[in-house]
Amino acid sequence: MTETKFTPRVFSGIQPSGNLHLGNYLGALKRFVDMQGPEMETVYCMVDLHAITVWQDPKELAHSTRELCAGFIAAGIDPEQSILFNQSQVPEHAQLAWIFNCVARMGWMQRMTQWKDKAGKNQQNASLGLFAYPSLMAADILVYHATHVPVGDDQKQHLELTRDIAIKFNHDYGVDFFPITEPVIEGAATRVMSLRDGGKKMSKSDPSDMSRINMTDDADTIAKKIRKAKTDPDALPSDVDGLEGRPEARNLVNIYAALSDQTVEQVLAEVGGKQFGEFKPMLADLAVAKLSPISTEMARLMGDQAEIDRILDRGAERAREIAAPILSRTYEIVGMVGAGRA
Repeated sequence: MTETKFTPRVFSGIQPSGNLHLGNYLGALKRFVDMQGPEMETVYCMVDLHAITVWQDPKELAHSTRELCAGFIAAGIDPEQSILFNQSQVPEHAQLAWIFNCVARMGWMQRMTQWKDKAGKNQQNASLGLFAYPSLMAADILVYHATHVPVGDDQKQHLELTRDIAIKFNHDYGVDFFPITEPVIEGAATRVMSLRDGGKKMSKSDPSDMSRINMTDDADTIAKKIRKAKTDPDALPSDVDGLEGRPEARNLVNIYAALSDQTVEQVLAEVGGKQFGEFKPMLADLAVAKLSPISTEMARLMGDQAEIDRILDRGAERAREIAAPILSRTYEIVGMVGAGRA
């Protein structure tokens, strides 16, 4: 069997669950922007089907989907260069997910850490969609034959399952049809922590708004949150080892490094020995310069939601141009009669 050569293509998606924050920007959106270019096709998605694995208020879900699209564009995603759409507008995602439900094994799904965490002790009352979530994620990726997926630490296990599904499908049907997708894990702040507790991930669900920088915050609010971020009494170290056991210091240095496109080592060479009273204003100025134009542009875009809908409609058309032939060929491989007919 000859090895298939796949078009270099990036896929990633974010749930439209509202309240985009700095963690979403540094861990995902900024990286998505950086991956745009002639080397790879880039496909970015608002995964609204994933969002409804737990109940969503319909009006809030529609608003959050449009706001997330505005966030993508304001952060620098070019909807002409990248394909930008919401998942439910491309039915091939759900159709391929059913095929993958029949390929994946129950034991694979039961091992998923996020299933255990989210369902907890109440598994019998969790939705079937929450259980099968990773199979749909595999379909999201493989319906575009995506070769690369930028992922955070919390999604690495799901990408490994995507690879397992692709390998099993190819083996079961004697084909080299689905690529074995590679994870892209990089950057100083792929996991951004709370500004109030360096041991907790930054989250929209944290009751304290001071724990996070929202992508809709204005310049004054961004600066205020940085100034009030939790720190410790010691000066910043000159090397990475000096951040050991100092989660709040590590988090702020990571954020500075990611916003300034430097390594942590480069930042510490610049700021080592400074007290937080000197470093925080530097970080605040940098954060305001990088983030406040995004919040301003998001507000402008949300003022014309019809235009956002047009962008999403066009993105879905472009996505289907790739996804429909791949699903059709999958059906043929499996033996679905009539597959590929218009």
